[in-house]
Amino acid sequence: MHIVRTVMTSALVTVMATPLAAQNNPPPAPVTVPMPTLTTPAPVITRLMSPSEVVATAPVEDWVAIEPADLLIMDLAPDARGRARRVVIQLMPAPFSQGWVGNIRTLASARWWDGLSINRVQDNYVVQWGDADGEDAARARALPTGLTDLSNVDYMLERDIDRVAAMDDNVLPPNTPTHYATFSGAFPVYGSRTASGPRSFPIHCYGSVGVGRNLAPDTGSGAELYTVIGHAPSHLNANIAVVGRVIEGIEHLSSLPRGTEALGFYATAEERVTIQAIRLGSALPSAEQPHFQYLNPRSGSFMRYADARANRRDPFFNIPAGGADVCNIPVPTRRAPAAR
Repeated sequence: MHIVRTVMTSALVTVMATPLAAQNNPPPAPVTVPMPTLTTPAPVITRLMSPSEVVATAPVEDWVAIEPADLLIMDLAPDARGRARRVVIQLMPAPFSQGWVGNIRTLASARWWDGLSINRVQDNYVVQWGDADGEDAARARALPTGLTDLSNVDYMLERDIDRVAAMDDNVLPPNTPTHYATFSGAFPVYGSRTASGPRSFPIHCYGSVGVGRNLAPDTGSGAELYTVIGHAPSHLNANIAVVGRVIEGIEHLSSLPRGTEALGFYATAEERVTIQAIRLGSALPSAEQPHFQYLNPRSGSFMRYADARANRRDPFFNIPAGGADVCNIPVPTRRAPAAR
């Protein structure tokens, strides 16, 4: 809303000549001086786009292809109505968590998860899957050979990750030269530069996939995986390996009944959801391989998208927030459009 100041536009300033000697003479004709008219030009209003509109209009060159080999496809048993349930996970690209990602590739190639189950659904926290008998040495499924042992130093890197300019203006808490949030590919990352040197590590957001483990020094092999279905558990950052993010089908996990045992584990085998198969996308027949793209965080479209997420100006919103947590600026992902 703008305010236009209004003034009288035809005000008359009357100048009367009234010398004492001429008081009995007819007064001279008044002199009329028009006052200038003051106006405020109407502003030109350009409606700013919503986040979804920015994404929908992003040019093709701002999208990055995700190779099928970098996708993990999890098919669950059909639901009660017989509907298929598929979850698609993008695996973490280099340079982070590559030891665990390599193990996951080995496990998928060995079809190790086939016939296992989802064993834990903890409200506002995680869904976890793997071998329900994994803690029982006599009943646990044998792991394939060739898995790599990792240590907790592998949770982070002692190096800088280039900051995404769009985040400096939109993320809360604000980025500083020494502590900042950014992206490595499509994955949110925290970085720091201190007297002890640089370091960076991927972080947990909704849909992030991590590696289950026991107490340190165990770091998990990648056989037990979980995904976040609640508020971002930042206390896990740099304490557990983040190895991927769910990019399609999260509803098949987040809508599952909550477990009633401690930490949300299911009490009985009947409550568990069977995993029919987990494969790398590249292991599927060529015609069935999924193709996805993500919006490049270093593109102009992403800069506009991040601003729109941090400062909502859609008709529903009254006050722009002035910033957003990095987890509230998720990198948009879509199925690749059909070739024309």
